[in-house]
Amino acid sequence: MKDMLRRHRAPGRIIWIGLRSERLADLAEVESCQLSVSGLEGDHARPGKRAVTLIQAEHLPVIASLAGLDQVTPQMLRRNIVVQGINLSALRNITICLGEALIAITGPCTPCSRMETTLGFGGYNALRGHGGWCGSVLVPGRITLGDKVFLQD
Repeated sequence: MKDMLRRHRAPGRIIWIGLRSERLADLAEVESCQLSVSGLEGDHARPGKRAVTLIQAEHLPVIASLAGLDQVTPQMLRRNIVVQGINLSALRNITICLGEALIAITGPCTPCSRMETTLGFGGYNALRGHGGWCGSVLVPGRITLGDKVFLQD
């Protein structure tokens, strides 16, 4: 079982990075940034279990469907990093490499009440179970669009 839990078809990759300069600010898309213990440089995050938030690209169409929308963007969901090609929920409590950085997936990133405004009636529940994951930064480093996402050996 232990071996199966560490097997993934292939590494994932970073396909979107967003920063919020302050708590309620819109997210600005960037191609690259430094990931420090306090989160993404230029983001309002703080050190700890929620220093960075991640979501799978594969969940965006699911959320859109559940919310009755044609499309949902990362900016709407207010997550920092969108990854594609690897199951983030299978990485909980595992150290993973994001570009030059190492992070630990610490737990689910639960939706906030703002999702009712952003996604419309039922938006909060559309995001439940698909809202992404929080992470703490173990080793700072630079992350860039296209960087691989994989388990640390």
